[in-house]
Amino acid sequence: MDSLSRIRSIASACWPWIRIPFWIGTGLLFGFVLPYSLILNKRVQDRFNDLVFAVPTRVYSQPVRLAPGVPMTPGALEVGLTFSGYVSDGHGDVPGSWARKGGIYVISSRGYAGPGGGELPKHIRVVLERGIVQSVTDLGTGKALQETHLDPARIATVYGPKQEDRSIVQLSDVPPLLVGGLQAVEDRDFKHHIGVDFTAILRAAFADLRAGHAVQGASTITQQLVRNLFLSRDQTMGRKLNEALMSILLEMHYDKSRILDAYINEVFLGQQGNQAVRGFAAASEFYFGRRLEYLRPQEIAMLVGLVKGPSQFDPRRFPDRALARRNLVLDQFASTGLLTQEQARAAQATPLGVIANGQLPHDRFPAFMQWVRVQITHDFDEETLRQGNLSIFTTLDPATQLYTEQSIDATIKSLGKRGDDTQAAAVITDSRTGSVLAVVGSKVAGDQGFNRALDAQRPIGSTIKPFVYLVALTQPERWNLASELDDSPISMRQPDGTPWTPHNDDNQSHGMVPMVDALAYSWNLATIHLGLDVGVPRIKAFLDSFGLVKIQPGPSLLIGAIDLAPIQVAQLYQYLASGGHALPLLAVSGVVDGNGRTIKRYEVQSGQGEYQPAVRLVTWAMQQVATYGTAHTLAESSLAALHVAGKTGTSNDLRDSWFAGFTGDRLGVFWMGRDDNKPSHLFGATGALRAWQELFRKLPTQPLSAAPGDGLEMAWINPVDGKRSDPQCSGAKQVPVIAGSLSSDSEGCFWQKVGNLFGSSPNAPAPADATPATTVTRE
Repeated sequence: MDSLSRIRSIASACWPWIRIPFWIGTGLLFGFVLPYSLILNKRVQDRFNDLVFAVPTRVYSQPVRLAPGVPMTPGALEVGLTFSGYVSDGHGDVPGSWARKGGIYVISSRGYAGPGGGELPKHIRVVLERGIVQSVTDLGTGKALQETHLDPARIATVYGPKQEDRSIVQLSDVPPLLVGGLQAVEDRDFKHHIGVDFTAILRAAFADLRAGHAVQGASTITQQLVRNLFLSRDQTMGRKLNEALMSILLEMHYDKSRILDAYINEVFLGQQGNQAVRGFAAASEFYFGRRLEYLRPQEIAMLVGLVKGPSQFDPRRFPDRALARRNLVLDQFASTGLLTQEQARAAQATPLGVIANGQLPHDRFPAFMQWVRVQITHDFDEETLRQGNLSIFTTLDPATQLYTEQSIDATIKSLGKRGDDTQAAAVITDSRTGSVLAVVGSKVAGDQGFNRALDAQRPIGSTIKPFVYLVALTQPERWNLASELDDSPISMRQPDGTPWTPHNDDNQSHGMVPMVDALAYSWNLATIHLGLDVGVPRIKAFLDSFGLVKIQPGPSLLIGAIDLAPIQVAQLYQYLASGGHALPLLAVSGVVDGNGRTIKRYEVQSGQGEYQPAVRLVTWAMQQVATYGTAHTLAESSLAALHVAGKTGTSNDLRDSWFAGFTGDRLGVFWMGRDDNKPSHLFGATGALRAWQELFRKLPTQPLSAAPGDGLEMAWINPVDGKRSDPQCSGAKQVPVIAGSLSSDSEGCFWQKVGNLFGSSPNAPAPADATPATTVTRE
């Protein structure tokens, strides 16, 4: 009998036994397995062809600017470095690291792409001395730099439906050691298997049997990717069969590089709160504050080691476990020839080098972020922001924000029990550009609740007065800073018929007083008389031009019976601080898409300005507030050299404490009070001013010039008639005036001689250095 006949004979004999299983198997194959495989195949192809990784919208601070002459202290620079995830490693040679020796810093910047074009990575030396940057040198070329920037800090994240942080990276940009090391540790036969490694399965099964429990996995990189993209992590037979089948199907349609590319961007490598870290690029930033291409062998080994268990080997929670796992991975790198034994041993001798705080801030500065949303939602709706893959560059300065929070905290604590019920808010801007550098909406840093900086409308008290004087000084033919104002009592009928009888803080009137002193001492009666002469409607119209609403035109407006939020007060004072330019307060500088293209820039081009000479006069007068007036503690402190221009404010019954003040490049507006509107028992000078001082003791800033400014000239004035006088005349006051607004002729002391012939005038001015006996400077 030939072989074929023998086979047929055996088959005929066995057929009765295998007939039923055969037809059942055939039925299952064509009736279930094949259709099910086709369904899975379509699912795998559809999902993988349309694979778009969710990249959240990231929000960044402004970059740290380093240029000779720029105000900078070691503390402020190190705050900026820390917020940006830089590490002090004693060398400063690796991108994202720095070292310090005295006032000399060596920094390796990482570079960034921003709305202004960004910067390339640099290795620089920065010298700080006397509160400014003395020099910046490019260590690569040895040349002095006129200006450079450090990459900005990530301050917030706007997530979509999934709370996942991810940075997309192309396989060609991944360090070869990471690509090879991942395969060496997780899937050595990756290049050869069909999606499932049957040899690894047998090897793992034998190891598990020998140990008596599960000790070795057998999942390939393809299987891990399928599990992440398509399946749950349930340990069921059905899930495992689906995983194996889908892995084989995936390998049938896509090459190894496409699978590896997807895996590197998808793998789960950590968690911060409810935010997941996906992919090696995001993990590199999260753990080391650097991009993948800058990682050293020991850092790559740690990330590869995390694949086995990001929670189990979390380097921040379990550093010993992470170190042991990393060193084991380095041994595997060496055993597969990726590193030499010497390189592996050198890497094993290094510390983990993980940065203290992960770079996944969800909303570290909620008060500031609210102002960002106010601005950006004019151009981007909430859905666009949540779709992600945008980079929003803001104007926030981390050092200014941190110092502002600390200044409020220190001031609240200094109040003792009064501080328990006292709240606070602050807005800090760049006085030259209108860029908002910091916003604090609560005495508790990072409070996600009520934002008092934007939403607390409170009476601003005497903080309004500089604008009353400003409107008057736009008429130099009528008023100058030496003009006498009437500080006598006043009584008026309000619209409801009730009398209005305002008074000064010291409950006294001071007769005829020079305008500059009326502002410096914040005398209400003199301000009201001036405002009535100028015209309340005119002053209201000026305030209306800033977009303020619900301003009542009554005379009480003149002494601050107007409810504004700190951000609105900052907008008003920005006009003064910028020299008469109505600059909007900007929180966003630009938006960049996922490809690095700038899709929106926010810039303000300041025009010629208006009322600039009058603004300079008011600024000079506000410097007198800080010299001998209600904020005289500034001149008596270490801040005297800043020549601050400022104004205190206190509302009725000591409910609200305000201070707005600016230097040559910074404006700060502070408010303190109680949420229940009960008296806080704080004057402007005993609450908000103290917080302002706490901030500016730390904040790098330029002094404001003490000179009157362009378009002004100093002149000796007779306060009685506002005309030029001689310095030796009793009562003559030297103040800046608008150049050309006064006759060049001086009337000398003739006016005094005439007064002596007919007896002293009751309105004769006091000596120039005299101050009222009942002066109160608490406000």
